[in-house]
Amino acid sequence: MTTTTMAETASATDEGGVVCGFSHAGITVADLDRSIAFYELLGYEMFARWVRTEEYLRELVGYPTVEMHAAVLRNDNVGVFLELLEYRNIERKEIDPSNGNPGTAHICLFVKGLQPLWERLKAAGVEAVSEPVSPTVGPNKGALAIYLIDPDGYRVELVETKRNLDGSPR
Repeated sequence: MTTTTMAETASATDEGGVVCGFSHAGITVADLDRSIAFYELLGYEMFARWVRTEEYLRELVGYPTVEMHAAVLRNDNVGVFLELLEYRNIERKEIDPSNGNPGTAHICLFVKGLQPLWERLKAAGVEAVSEPVSPTVGPNKGALAIYLIDPDGYRVELVETKRNLDGSPR
């Protein structure tokens, strides 16, 4: 019996299936308006907002009674949409979104002037895991980074660096 690895399957582009771009990052939130206000502090602006109850959506997300309140935000400096989702009419359970817990996630945003931005965010009541730190190894060595905590505990990393994650220049 021959086994195929996930990497081999994913690279079989001659059969027509290939990942070809990044659409958006979606974050489930407890209070849509509160989260919109937080991400507006990071320079995001409302692009679209809606409420959905269509059957296709309920099937897609696995909740037959959900009322989905959504906002799509954009920051022209980033190039990737941010989708905030508030699920209503379902049972919701609070989770511990701390960095080390499996299943949690974060987004990372490049910034210019991290220290003054952090001072403004802190004055607005934004919390962080720590003060900004300077990585001592890797592609961000000598840069400046911080993990913010959004209103639901989701981590948002800000990094001021001249390099991409692969070490190439930005």
